[in-house]
Amino acid sequence: MAIAAHPAHLVLRNARIHTVDPVLPEAQAMAVVDGRIAWLGSDKDALGWTGPDTRVIDAGGKLVLPGFVDAHNHVRLGSDDACVQLSGARTLDEVHARIRAWRTAHPDAEWIEAEAFDYSAIPGGRMPASGDLDPVTGDVPAFMLSYDVHTAWVNTAAMRRLGIDRDHIRLPFGEAATDPTTGEPTGFITDFAVKGLSRDGHRALRKLGLPWASPDRQYGRLTKSLDDAIGFGITTVVEPQNSLDDLALFARARAEGRLRSRIVAALFHPRGTTDSDLDDFAAAARRYADDRLRVGPLKLYIDDVVEPRTAALLEPYAGCRHHRGDTFYPPEEFASLLTKLDARGFQCFVHATGDRGIRTVLDAVEHAREVNGPRDARHQVVHVECLDPDDTPRFAALGVVACMQPRHSAPEVAGPGKDWAENIGADRWHKAWPLRSLHTAGAVLALSSDWNVAEMDPMIGIYTAVTRRPLGGGEPWMPQETISVEDAVRGYTMGSAYANFLEHERGSLTVGKAADFVVLSRDILRAAPQDIPGTVAETVVVAGLVEHGD
Repeated sequence: MAIAAHPAHLVLRNARIHTVDPVLPEAQAMAVVDGRIAWLGSDKDALGWTGPDTRVIDAGGKLVLPGFVDAHNHVRLGSDDACVQLSGARTLDEVHARIRAWRTAHPDAEWIEAEAFDYSAIPGGRMPASGDLDPVTGDVPAFMLSYDVHTAWVNTAAMRRLGIDRDHIRLPFGEAATDPTTGEPTGFITDFAVKGLSRDGHRALRKLGLPWASPDRQYGRLTKSLDDAIGFGITTVVEPQNSLDDLALFARARAEGRLRSRIVAALFHPRGTTDSDLDDFAAAARRYADDRLRVGPLKLYIDDVVEPRTAALLEPYAGCRHHRGDTFYPPEEFASLLTKLDARGFQCFVHATGDRGIRTVLDAVEHAREVNGPRDARHQVVHVECLDPDDTPRFAALGVVACMQPRHSAPEVAGPGKDWAENIGADRWHKAWPLRSLHTAGAVLALSSDWNVAEMDPMIGIYTAVTRRPLGGGEPWMPQETISVEDAVRGYTMGSAYANFLEHERGSLTVGKAADFVVLSRDILRAAPQDIPGTVAETVVVAGLVEHGD
């Protein structure tokens, strides 16, 4: 029996510990001293670490995993209970019904705000317009965000309030679409994720009086999402897009005891970011640099999203002769920019969904390595939704991480009959979320939720990665790109830890690492795949302290 010099603060016993560490893949028990794993081994030897003041957790034979590291989770953006909830509204009539019900419950509201509208709810495959909202909103300004938060939809009253007219379509918070015949704005706003979620965009929306953009509403969304994260066993959250203004929200959450998960906050680098801004980013990274709140990576966009046909494709969209979408930067300019950021030591998270967008990022990383020399930069391509097979081996060759969200590949989200699949066209479906191809080619997969675009629960992401089936069961879509449960777990733990330079501290249950772990209600490594959803985190421990459960 191993006898510890000093009893542990916490001992976990009677567990099936899947460590995600090939040196010691499984254990029955764990001892924690000062927030770190001091020992792993058998139940009988755990007695040597147990003293009168040791907290003992009996796992009841259940599966224990490292705490999940969600590599792309918009906890600050979150979901807002003050909004009309449009998730699941499949028709315009249902959208109208939900708005009417909300107005009945809030007759004095000065704004109607909604979230998670689905493009496919608009008839005829077109994008939404103000005329679709006016009959149910009247003179009350209405502001609706799409489920992916990349576009907004406003009524006529909101266009007046926000100063949108034919002479003002380039807005601080997006680009107002116009009618090709009349030149008048339609009420549909693109590039919201790039502009509306930027520092200048948020400030403009606050100045214009949009309640959604107020600091108190932002903080409410953040704390609600943080509570959800720890409840799902997510012990590290990577918040991928923040301005310097937003960091105060995380500091407040920490001061008020609401930051139970660890945070890595990336700073948004929109077009027009200056060298002085980069100096401020570097200063923020030095200021926030501990194991609870770390700031540092930069978030950039190279293209937008497939559903409104704003992602950049190598070939035209299905049914189009010429339209391939655009990149936000010409390739040469983006390569120069990434090379500059790489030379300053910044890690870059680059949103890229279309195959041309992804190729542009990989070309830029290749250029940076040629100019600056290779370094362990771990730049990320975020989303990797439509990848040309010729670019698959380049991830491993260039040391680029594939930060992906399996839930987006579910048939009921992006498959046949949905905007994503129809816009890409069946002859390119083999390019859709190629998890297995990337894994086989040696790429690092960092898996994540992309909350609030999709459900935060890692069990849903793991299930989708393993099956490519709808949540309720049914036929899989592109099943040749599924991965094993073990590989999906690794993507949500060690893969995401590595992607964020945390592999020496988190991602596996290894002696010396932080004691971040989760006890699950079901053994997902042995369960039938259809039983993975519904598995819950019964106990969640961060740095040796129980933050959720008994």
